Amino acid sequence: MEYEGEELNYRYDTQLLIDGHDLDEDKIKDYINNELVGDCLLVVGDSELIKIHFHTNEPWKLLEYCAGIGQIYDIVVEDMFRQAEGLQG
Repeated sequence: MEYEGEELNYRYDTQLLIDGHDLDEDKIKDYINNELVGDCLLVVGDSELIKIHFHTNEPWKLLEYCAGIGQIYDIVVEDMFRQAEGLQG
């Protein structure tokens, strides 16, 4: 599927916040890069709050991992294929 001149390989734009203790931005990024399939990864924050942005076809795997390391909230999963067709994501 093409989206604004780019080829989309991953359907879901997944974003969330993780609230926790001793969160490690680098460990989280490494886990996602090594264990999950997707692109456009962004992991930013500190030891108590991390924001994640990730394009994937399996957002539930990201949510499951993140829920295992802290409390997740402000979860947004948008279907970029629908958006590319001019529909609500």
